Amino acid sequence: MGQAIARAARGPLNWRSLRWKIAALVALACCAVALAVGVLVHQRTFDSSMRLGRDRAFSELLVVVDTYRRTGAAPADPPQSAEVPPALLQRARSTGRFSTWYDDRRPDIPWMWAAQLIDGQVLTVRVDMGSEIRGLWALDRNMVKASLAVLAVVVPLAALAAEAPNRRLRRVARTARRIADGDLEARSMMGGRGGDEITEISATIDSMADSLRDRLLSEQRFTADVAHELRTPLMGLVVSAELLPPGEATDLVRDRVRVLRALVEDLLEISRLDAGAERADRRPVPLGRVVEESVARTKLQVRLTVTGEPVVDTDPRRLDRIITNLVTNAHRHGRSPVEVAVNGTTIVVRDHGPGFPDGLLAEGPQRFRTGGAERGHGLGLAIAAGQAEVIGADLAFANAPDGGAMATLRLRRYADAWRPES
Repeated sequence: MGQAIARAARGPLNWRSLRWKIAALVALACCAVALAVGVLVHQRTFDSSMRLGRDRAFSELLVVVDTYRRTGAAPADPPQSAEVPPALLQRARSTGRFSTWYDDRRPDIPWMWAAQLIDGQVLTVRVDMGSEIRGLWALDRNMVKASLAVLAVVVPLAALAAEAPNRRLRRVARTARRIADGDLEARSMMGGRGGDEITEISATIDSMADSLRDRLLSEQRFTADVAHELRTPLMGLVVSAELLPPGEATDLVRDRVRVLRALVEDLLEISRLDAGAERADRRPVPLGRVVEESVARTKLQVRLTVTGEPVVDTDPRRLDRIITNLVTNAHRHGRSPVEVAVNGTTIVVRDHGPGFPDGLLAEGPQRFRTGGAERGHGLGLAIAAGQAEVIGADLAFANAPDGGAMATLRLRRYADAWRPES
C-alpha cells in the first residue's frame, strides 16, 4: 500500500503534487495581476472616452448656442424631449451652466448628452459613443485573450520550473523510505547543492541515518560481546550443575541454567542475524514432513493439518527454527488448542488466546518486549522473523476474526517436483 501511494504521488497527473500546487499558485498570481491591470486599463480607457465624448458634445453645443444667439433659431433636428435624460434637464435648469450626461440606458446605442439653459430654454445635443464603447469592449476581449495566452505559457513553465525542487524532494523521500525499510546506508547526498531548505532537510536525514546506523552497530556489537562473554561462565555453570547431587534444588538449578543457556544462544543468533552473517542452505524439502518433525520435537500439544504434498525450496534447519519458535510462542502466550495448518507453501500457526498486542501488529516483533500490561514475545518471534528473511520467506502476524493469534509463513515453491525414495 505504501509503495502504491508513493508511485501515485510521483505520477505526472497527481494534482496534489507540489509541482501542480506551484503552477496553480503562479496561475492565480497571474490571474490576479491580469485582473488588476485589466480593470485599471478598462477604467482609464473608459474615463478617456468619456472626456473625449464630453469635449465633442461641448463643441457641438457651442455651435448650437452660437447659432441660437445669432439667429434665435433652435437646432434644425433637436432631440425629442422624451429622449433627453431627466436628470440632465434638471441639472441644466438648476445650475444654468453647461452640463453633460452619459446615457447608457440602451447599451447598444450609448450617447453623450450636453445641455445649457439659454433664455429659459434648454438647448441639448447628443454625441454617439457607440464606436468608443465598442472599442472598449474589443480592448477587454483582447486583454482576456492575451491573459489566457500568457497563462498557457506561464503555467507549463512554472510546472517545469517546479519540477527541479520537486525531484529533489522525491529523492529525499525515497531516501527516507529506504531508511525506514532498514537500509541505513541510504543517503540523498545533496549536502553541497542549493543551500536551500531542501538541502537542509536532506542533510538532516543523512545525519539521522548516520546516527541510527552508529547506534544500531553499537547495539549489535554490545549484544554479540555480551553473548560471547557469557558463554565461558555459562559452560562452567552447565558443568557444575551436572556435578551436583540429585535433588529438588539441583533440578531447579539445572532448569535455570538451561534457560540461561537458551537465552545466550538466542542472543548469539540475534547478533548473527543483525550482522547479516547468516546464509541459507537451500534445497528441496517436503514441507509437510519437515513441519511434522519440527512440531514433534517441541513435545507440545499441537493440532497439525497438512493439505497435499507440497515441496519447497528452503533451508530445513532454519525452517525448523521458525516453526519451533512460533509453536512455543503460541503455547507460552496463547491458549490451547494450538493449531498448525500446512496448505500448499503456506504454514499457519494459531492459538486461541487474546491475540497479538497492537504494538506487534503495527511494528513487528521487537526483542525483549515481554511482560507488562500487554503480552510480550521476547526473542522468539524476533528470531523467527529474522530467519524468515534469511530463507526468503514472508512471515506475517495477525489476529484471527474469532480470537487468537495467527502467524502465517509463506515459502517459495520448488520448481521441480521432489519425490522421496521408495
